[in-house]
Amino acid sequence: MPISELGKLAALIGQKRDPLLAEWREQVRQLPSARELDTPTLNDHIPDLLDELVTALQTHSDQTIPEAITEGSSPPAHGLQRLKDAFDIEEVVAEYNILRGCIHDLAVDNGLNLQGKPFHVMNRLLDQAIGAAVQTFATQRALEVQQRREEYLAFVAHDLRTPLNAISLAGMVLARALSAKDASRETGRMLKALRRSVEQLERLVAQVLEENTNLETELGTKLERREFDLWPLVEHLIHDLHPVAGTASTRLVNEVPMDLVVYADANLLRRVFQNLIANAIEHTPRGEIVIGARQPGAEGAVECWVSDNGTGIPPELLEKIFDKGDVDRETEGRSGLGLAIVKTFTEAHGGKVTVESNEGAGSTFRFSVPAKANAPALHR
Repeated sequence: MPISELGKLAALIGQKRDPLLAEWREQVRQLPSARELDTPTLNDHIPDLLDELVTALQTHSDQTIPEAITEGSSPPAHGLQRLKDAFDIEEVVAEYNILRGCIHDLAVDNGLNLQGKPFHVMNRLLDQAIGAAVQTFATQRALEVQQRREEYLAFVAHDLRTPLNAISLAGMVLARALSAKDASRETGRMLKALRRSVEQLERLVAQVLEENTNLETELGTKLERREFDLWPLVEHLIHDLHPVAGTASTRLVNEVPMDLVVYADANLLRRVFQNLIANAIEHTPRGEIVIGARQPGAEGAVECWVSDNGTGIPPELLEKIFDKGDVDRETEGRSGLGLAIVKTFTEAHGGKVTVESNEGAGSTFRFSVPAKANAPALHR
């Protein structure tokens, strides 16, 4: 075919661009994933790819395959778009080959025989577009599969943590209930073995969570929501923090209803309660700290609180108590990051945190979380 035929094919594609695209769309809509797509979504970058083909034919392009598509369209982005459109990889390849067939039919219908240079220019451009789109499609699909696997593993680890907490709590209660004179040596050995086993499992679960969750308190917080009982979580925290509070100086009281279920990230919610209780302990050297929660109605948010009768907060600090870098009123130079994390994690759930305080009479921190999976979203 003479070189001048390159220009004829370029002019033909340019003149018949819209009918060519219409024919291509009609055939592509036979693919299951393309049937419901609107025209702009279906077209994606294909019109630009046709324009590049026209330019390559007009300039008698001898570009390499990567050079042929450097300017203009973006087949990698096309691969991401088709993944979003729920195409499978065969359908991604098929739509390019349908375009190839439409161009061939257009040339034949107008007396042009696709051989030689026009054939190679067209194939070079389309083959590279297929390769780029498929590579991006496959890479992103692999990343999503890996992410789902990691999320599932983290979800299972979270689910394991709740019964482990219950077992650990039951073991501690039994150990305290059985005095040394009442418990046999065999019972003591069994309780110690139980405690060691639970601690080992807790370490394994913590390791899984550390490796498979990415909590970014600065750039955003990733949530692993599920339904769980709130009372055991708080009770376990009280037992963990009991030595810090002291057995006689500060009393920790769990007033969370035993049947109250929340829909939240258990790990983050534990951090919220832990930070608030630790803050209360620090400012209540002698007194009582009450941890409570209630659900006003059958649907919606659960209101939680940590209340103490400690030193309270000066009025001038109340407005900035949740700010990062706020200096503790009693410990010079201490960062207020703990309360900033409380605010970040609460807002990540769609809730909000507030504080009420009277200097010298104590403080109450309140925050809200969803009650169940189908509860309406909370507003920030």
